[in-house]
Amino acid sequence: MLSGFTIVRNAVQLDFPIVPAIRSILDVCDEVVVNVGASEDGTRDVVTSIADPRIRILDAEWDMSQRNLVLGVETQRAMQACHGSWGIYIQADEVLHEDGARILKEQVAESDGDGRVEGLLVQYLHFYGGFDVVATNRRWYRREVRCVRLGRDVRPHRDAQGFRVGRERRRIRARLTDAVMFHYGWARPAKAIDEKRRADLALYPWRRAEGDTRGRPLDWIPLLRRYAGSHPAAVADWMAERRCDPGRAIGPRRLRPGHLRLYLSDAIERVTGARLFEYRNYDVV
Repeated sequence: MLSGFTIVRNAVQLDFPIVPAIRSILDVCDEVVVNVGASEDGTRDVVTSIADPRIRILDAEWDMSQRNLVLGVETQRAMQACHGSWGIYIQADEVLHEDGARILKEQVAESDGDGRVEGLLVQYLHFYGGFDVVATNRRWYRREVRCVRLGRDVRPHRDAQGFRVGRERRRIRARLTDAVMFHYGWARPAKAIDEKRRADLALYPWRRAEGDTRGRPLDWIPLLRRYAGSHPAAVADWMAERRCDPGRAIGPRRLRPGHLRLYLSDAIERVTGARLFEYRNYDVV
């Protein structure tokens, strides 16, 4: 049995593509567990509108005093409610390409008998300021675990970007796949970006040093690249409704001394294929 799991709170206010996210894994999963935190905007109704019997909702009161760690705690709650031996994890601002969903299901079948494999890695496209620009510098993770073997003490790590194993929090052993995850967190309309920044201050209060960023365009960052490829079928309608957003913009190009490291790292990666000193939550097997 293959499960899916996710967490979401205030999806309407933050304009998360939660319906496309769930639909993008639904066809390959026997169940999808959705941990819905108590919200102020009808998020639960949005999830139930999908009207599929494979979706199981967990109603939860999230302890926001835990700051960013609450995301890991609530993700683990969703994992523990799954009935499958493997689970596909998706965040509320991510959408898995349909080819990727098929690949993960096939890789689960291939990896199930190999006890070394505890997770499967997907590749990432991080959209920034719209649906035709991607962020590629090393501050944006190029791959992460999004399918895990359940019942092996695999746990979300910190704010649930990735996973670790056991109380010692060792890195999960994961296999590379060609599945691609589309991350739309920084491609949403300007109002949603402002709401995200406000919500992030509650989760990451140390960012207050950045000052009030509401209403500001997104900062220009090095190594933004144009994207002309296709998007997941599940997100087509959501994207069409948000393509024309005059308030969403990227600020002027401002080079800083620290950017040199990003360009140097990119040059080395292009020549060698290696991303030196890359932060990883996983060990490749």
